[in-house]
Amino acid sequence: MRMMLKIQMPVEAANAAIEEGRLGKVLSATLERLKPEAAYFTTIDGDRAGFIVFDLQHPSDIPSICEPFFRELHAKVELSPVMTPEDVQTGLARVAAR
Repeated sequence: MRMMLKIQMPVEAANAAIEEGRLGKVLSATLERLKPEAAYFTTIDGDRAGFIVFDLQHPSDIPSICEPFFRELHAKVELSPVMTPEDVQTGLARVAAR
């Protein structure tokens, strides 16, 4: 299932992670593992943040995806299922067929 991972890292924790080399390692390992469709980085409410769109193979993968962000970066993490425009059209066609 296509998912969007939203990460929001508090400034102090992210600063320490950058100085210690952990931020780059966590991001690189995550991107290498997930092979995302897209990854974008920005700020949210003054914190460093990122959005990573990837295919979640198994729900049991969620802890191993999220834990490095919790443990290493003290990040807030959200996972949301997302759709392409084609997925929306397919879903709307199903609704209309009922």
